[in-house]
Amino acid sequence: MRFAHVGDVVLSHDIYGQGSGKPAIVLINSLGTDRRIWDQVVADLEQDFTVLTFDKRGHGLSDLGTPPYRIEDFSGDLAGLIDHYGLKNVIICGLSVGGLIALSLYEKRPDLVRAIIFSDTAHKIGTPDFWKARIDAVMEGGIESILEPIMSRWFTPPYRSADNADYRGYCTMLVRQPKLGYAGTCAAIRDADFTHVAQNLDVPALCIVGDQDGSTPPELVKSLADLIPGSHFQVIEGAAHIPCVETPAAFLTLLRTFIDTLPGE
Repeated sequence: MRFAHVGDVVLSHDIYGQGSGKPAIVLINSLGTDRRIWDQVVADLEQDFTVLTFDKRGHGLSDLGTPPYRIEDFSGDLAGLIDHYGLKNVIICGLSVGGLIALSLYEKRPDLVRAIIFSDTAHKIGTPDFWKARIDAVMEGGIESILEPIMSRWFTPPYRSADNADYRGYCTMLVRQPKLGYAGTCAAIRDADFTHVAQNLDVPALCIVGDQDGSTPPELVKSLADLIPGSHFQVIEGAAHIPCVETPAAFLTLLRTFIDTLPGE
């Protein structure tokens, strides 16, 4: 576990294989989670890549900053962290709001981006009314007040078993995120529309979605893939919104197959 000053916040993060000269990949987690959702993925990828994971501002052990946020706040943080380690030609993998952050990073700093993997995300997610209701619920009743509907979007019914200790752990992860950080991120998603960036993306792109995703359904993720010139679209069977947790082997297979097709650095 490491910490770094980036702009007006301190970001909690981990980096694996620093200085190894291996290709770099950055993993961006979703709303209401921290970087630990990538643990099973990192255990595989660190054999062949320099891997950077981090907690967004307002999440995990990173500073709260000043909510409500803009997606550009997160992408600015990420650019600063990438620069902090001197990483180049980075493969970006963004889950949910992480995909919006990836698009914003490309818009701000295309020099950093070698390719993008979009997992369970889109160029625009939800409506203003949807996000207003989510923010109001969290501010009035806390994150625990929306736990069940969120979990039904994140994970398939078999995974949401009372006997599944991992599932209970991810429930705890959600409710322990800072309320202001969660609501502030909802506001950032509400105000984000990166359609124009997706349409002009000029790096290789892969769009992945769980077949039972209740937050960004396959048809929404497919609409993102249709916008991006030359992108690839893949559906993971038996997964919902967080396939890196629920079906890590299938997720990794798609990542590695895509990365193997990338032109040399």
